[in-house]
Amino acid sequence: MLITGGGRGIGKRLAIGFAQAGARIGLVARSKPELDLTHLEIEHNGGNALRIRADVSDLEQMCAAVDRMRVQLGGVDILICSAGVQGPIGRFIDNSPRQWLETIHTNVIGVANSVRAALPEMIERRRGKIIVLAGRGVAKPRPYFSSYATSKAALARFVETIAIELQEHNVQVNCMSPGGAYTHMTDEILRAGERAGAEELEGAQQVRLTGGVAPEKQIELALFLASEESNHISGRIIHVNDDWKRLKRANIDADLYTLRRVTRI
Repeated sequence: MLITGGGRGIGKRLAIGFAQAGARIGLVARSKPELDLTHLEIEHNGGNALRIRADVSDLEQMCAAVDRMRVQLGGVDILICSAGVQGPIGRFIDNSPRQWLETIHTNVIGVANSVRAALPEMIERRRGKIIVLAGRGVAKPRPYFSSYATSKAALARFVETIAIELQEHNVQVNCMSPGGAYTHMTDEILRAGERAGAEELEGAQQVRLTGGVAPEKQIELALFLASEESNHISGRIIHVNDDWKRLKRANIDADLYTLRRVTRI
């Protein structure tokens, strides 16, 4: 399996969790020190990982990463798209246009490049799982984080769209909303202070104190979405706090767990 953004944050959490579950991991990130640290933690826990320095915003680099996976680990059957940036914080009118567009490019084009690189092999094998990490802004507006929220809503529609295209190829693609967790993005919100808005600042302070959603809870959902138990689920946005375990055998209403929903059930 291949995990982008595997050097830190939730991507790192999932990489360690999947490695502990026995998966052979390909770690993609731009930072060599972060890759080395995650690789070391996985190996100390008895896991196996391949370090791949690549920028998701560069399609050629992602194709090269998939080629390395094919040669050294036998290919990519599971792709987790975790690489992303939070982008500028504050009112849209005050945001740097360059940083705003860079966020869209990294978060949206980066996922599209990763999926494009991994899909041909999945289609050929008629088997594959793609998990795209969503975030705050996917289900409702997120003021003062317009570039991030826009990118996550765009990813949800991208996932819903290609899920339909991939039905006949036995490839499932879903968005996973991991909930609040203490990462470098939490620190960015805290440093932004009032520019982040009172609600976001209070939430970040709470996450710093508690650590946010437990890693085990996020890993459990990701493992389910990567397993054959979820073969009937595709094109959905599933939050870590949803009652997702009942989906293992249940049929899903057409509008549930989609970009159109306004509340979780």
